[in-house]
Amino acid sequence: MKKIAIFASGEGSNAESIVNYFRTPGSHAEVALIVTNRPDAPVINRAERLGVDYAVITRAELNDGVTILNLLDRYAIDIVVLAGFLLMIPCGLIERYRGRIVNIHPSLLPKFGGKGMYGNRVHEAVVAAGERLTGITIHHVNEHYDDGAIIFQASIEVDPTDTPADVARKVRQLELTHFAPTIAQTFL
Repeated sequence: MKKIAIFASGEGSNAESIVNYFRTPGSHAEVALIVTNRPDAPVINRAERLGVDYAVITRAELNDGVTILNLLDRYAIDIVVLAGFLLMIPCGLIERYRGRIVNIHPSLLPKFGGKGMYGNRVHEAVVAAGERLTGITIHHVNEHYDDGAIIFQASIEVDPTDTPADVARKVRQLELTHFAPTIAQTFL
């Protein structure tokens, strides 16, 4: 049974979807840990409700090269999933989990990726640019923002009357539909 750690900074809807996906009979993985950098993140409430262990780490603990790796070792983590985690992942963590650490981005990379491009910022940029297509990209994580090898992309049409909130709703549905199955197909 593979052990997954999910890193999330916000609401945790993707985290909950992934937890539930891997609780289905016959699954060969389980979410053993949810890691957040915000002590007030709603993902904590989801973790408690779902009965999944969680840890709150500081930026310093993430970057010190020891604390986060010891935490992941304690839970025998095989796969790291970034699901709305807003801190840059340090090189030591990437090196330890190279090829086993993935992220989801709310656009069709390479468009609208990079430092500072997350969440509503991406959707606002998509609408402002007059894009007619956007979606999600699930990719391996490397040392650069949104630059790792693409594993999977799915797209939706952007209507001329869509607001960033409309785009966000459409993209969220793609995330909830495709993220967990893509993790399973990639690693199991």
